[in-house]
Amino acid sequence: MPHLSRLTSLALAVALLGSGSLAHADATPATAPQAPLPLDELRTFAEVMDRIKSAYVEPISDKTLLENAIKGMLSNLDPHSAYLEPEAFLELQESTSGEFGGLGIEVGIEDGFIKVVSPIDDTPASAAGIQPGDLIVKIDGKPTKGMSMMESVEKMRGKAGSKITLSLVREGGKPFDVELTRAVIRVKSVKSQMLEDGYGYVRITQFQVNSGEEVGKALAKLRKDNGKKLRGLVLDLRNNPGGVLQAAVEVSDHFLKQGLIVYTEGRIANSELRFSADPTDASEGVPLVVLINGGSASASEIVAGALQDHKRGVVMGTDSFGKGSVQTVLPLNNDRALKLTTALYFTPNGRSIQAQGIVPDIEVARAKLTREKDDANIKEADLQGHLGNGNGGADKPSGSKAEQVARPQDDDYQLSQALNLLKGLNITRGS
Repeated sequence: MPHLSRLTSLALAVALLGSGSLAHADATPATAPQAPLPLDELRTFAEVMDRIKSAYVEPISDKTLLENAIKGMLSNLDPHSAYLEPEAFLELQESTSGEFGGLGIEVGIEDGFIKVVSPIDDTPASAAGIQPGDLIVKIDGKPTKGMSMMESVEKMRGKAGSKITLSLVREGGKPFDVELTRAVIRVKSVKSQMLEDGYGYVRITQFQVNSGEEVGKALAKLRKDNGKKLRGLVLDLRNNPGGVLQAAVEVSDHFLKQGLIVYTEGRIANSELRFSADPTDASEGVPLVVLINGGSASASEIVAGALQDHKRGVVMGTDSFGKGSVQTVLPLNNDRALKLTTALYFTPNGRSIQAQGIVPDIEVARAKLTREKDDANIKEADLQGHLGNGNGGADKPSGSKAEQVARPQDDDYQLSQALNLLKGLNITRGS
């Protein structure tokens, strides 16, 4: 396979990776050599269509029959291939621009049910406490068993301000209802802040077209806010359902100086791509922890897998989702499109993530933090006439510790463990 730089933009280079966030490719892939038409099967298809038109209890148009046939062809390939009618095609393009209407849930299909891959940050879904792995068994009282992913997404989207009730099953428990109010979903792809002096935090909620550029800006701002080189960084990819392949490559490249980032393999000629890092390292090689969980899918797994294979950072959390396929959106006539699985992607060491996911280097399950207050014990500094500290510095009597401002790691066990690991690495390295 020829080597392609990270800026290569062929049909699959802008294909998207994620259960519900895909956009159109900028070129039509070269087609494989065509086999002879299966005339017997086509005759059978024409006969079935003719019988339906003449014998079905209600009149049905040729257009409806043919569109249903197309949908059937796509839906039986894999959970991610689909026929997009004009409205669905438009919504798909809106989702990659970072603004669309709905609930803020990325979904997939499992055993015929609609399954939550991840709720998107700062949306009605995340505010309602919907979690990765929840099964949506009913939408406004209508069972979802056998419903296509596109149909379920269509039902959950709607006018901002309108209400919808989802019936959920969590971890095999009893169904329960959640009422949500639809909103205009404005997804901010990248968020960043300082956790403590010297330790930065970057969260990517979704891989959009400009996410790579935004991560570069976030790293520069963290360096500026810290006033010097960072001592450690947490890259949070939890509940990130994926997005644009090119963005995943660009984000990975911010942390790598050389080597392969990801490659794809498929049947069509230009589905075989390789992306490698350039020598620039925007992260300056600082110690890195990458957080993943079961809601980290596709493009998130590309980044985590690349950094793990190059031993650039420690991957921490729980097993990722396991979506290792690439979808290309091929525009058709009349504002319609095909969303077609055209390739599988592989990490630098040749690992396919499909149906297995990324296994973290250190497993840390989600947990609730309960902080206990220190007992009000008397300290040496409380005793009358105590000796001072010969090395200088103020005494520290009991109750002298200042109140701390709330920090993200205080209520996030996985994040607090990531920060502790970074501190430990710095201590052992003497930095």
